[in-house]
Order: sequence, then structure tokens, then C-alpha cells
Amino acid sequence: MAGAEADKEKPDAAVVRDALGVGVAVGLSGFAFGVTSAGSGLTLLQTCALSLLVFTGASQFALVGALAGGGNPFTAAAGAFFLGVRNAFYGLRLSQLLALPRAVRPFAAHWVIDETTAVSLAQPTRRSARIGFTVTGISLYALWNITTLLGALGAEAIGDTDAWGLDAAGPAVFLALLAPMLRTATERAVAGIAVLLGLGLLPVLPVGVPVLVAALSVPIVLYVEGRRAHRNGARRADR
Repeated sequence: MAGAEADKEKPDAAVVRDALGVGVAVGLSGFAFGVTSAGSGLTLLQTCALSLLVFTGASQFALVGALAGGGNPFTAAAGAFFLGVRNAFYGLRLSQLLALPRAVRPFAAHWVIDETTAVSLAQPTRRSARIGFTVTGISLYALWNITTLLGALGAEAIGDTDAWGLDAAGPAVFLALLAPMLRTATERAVAGIAVLLGLGLLPVLPVGVPVLVAALSVPIVLYVEGRRAHRNGARRADR
């Protein structure tokens, strides 16, 4: 068994290199968030507080995007919250994979996001998963907050943020990370229906609400899958 486990091991240097690549690439998009947040009317303190305390890019962009579009603050916060709920499910999986000491878990929980989860799950052993999680978390958290500050400070110099399209940087990074994870027909169906609901309802619902409605794609697909499984089971029983 020891030999088989050794064959699966990945050099620490390779894990660190991959983790840093993700941390730096995604961390730089914090600049776009800083610019977008400041351009939507949030103060420098509010912008930096979001990155320091929330630290989940898709939710942050959703919040400032809804506010910039004139959405109700409570609706905007609700949309951001529901986007962030996915991190709780990541945490359930990572808690088993990483098996961190209890004293460390509250601090590590703040780094449970798309990128750290993707890097950790890609590792062959617990040791490399821990290294990948830690290096990705440290590099991404540090760089995201630094570039958020720089983006917020430089917002006035850039001018019209809509003209630059920087508000699309965060969602684009999120989609690039999400797409390879949609491996089953069920996952792709959930994503597809969520996109249709979110985009289709934009013209008729207040800003921020389409994101909440898009969450209905999960029970819709699960219901259809359940009905299909029930019918297939009934057919096999008849045979």
C-alpha cells in the first residue's frame, strides 16, 4: 500500500506552482472589483471591507452590480448571500479531505471558495491537498485585497468603468472555473436553466431578483430527474 500511495504523490513544488498560478491569476481580478465597487458608489472602506470580510468574488460582484443598477440593498445582499451559500457545500467536502485541526478550521473556513476547492480536489493525497489549499488561500487572499485597494484608489483615474467592461472580469473568472466542473448531464442542466432564468427575467424583474429566481433551477432539475427515475423503476418492475 505504501508503494501505491507513493506512486500517487505529487511533488510539493508542483503543487505550490499550480496553487500560485491560480492565486495570482484570480487575485489580479480584485483590481476589477475595486474599480467596479468604487464606480457603483461604495466608499473605499466599504469596498475593502467586502474583500476582507466576504472574500468570495462572484458574490461581491453580484452585490455591487445590483447596487450599481439601482437595486434594493436588501435584494442585492440576498442575491450575494445565495451565491455564497455554495461555499458551505464546498466546506463539507473539504472538511473530510483536509481533516484540519479544530483550532484551524474557523480560519480556514474563510478561504473556502471556488479556487481553493478546485485546487484541493485536484490533488492526489491529503498532504498535497493541504498544501494546495493553503498556498492558494494565502496568495489569493493577499493579492485580491491588495488589488481591490489599488482598483478602488484608481477608479477615478480610469473614468467610466462600464466603458472598460471591468465588471465582467469577476463573472468571467467564475465561469472559467465552473465550466470544467459541469461533468454530468444533471449539472449541465442546472447551469443551463439557471442561465435561462437569470437572463430571461432581467428585463421584467428588479435588479438582483433574477439571481434569486435562478436558484430554482436546482429543485426543477431534481424534480425532473426524480420523476424520470421513478418511471424507469416502474418499467423495470413491470418486466
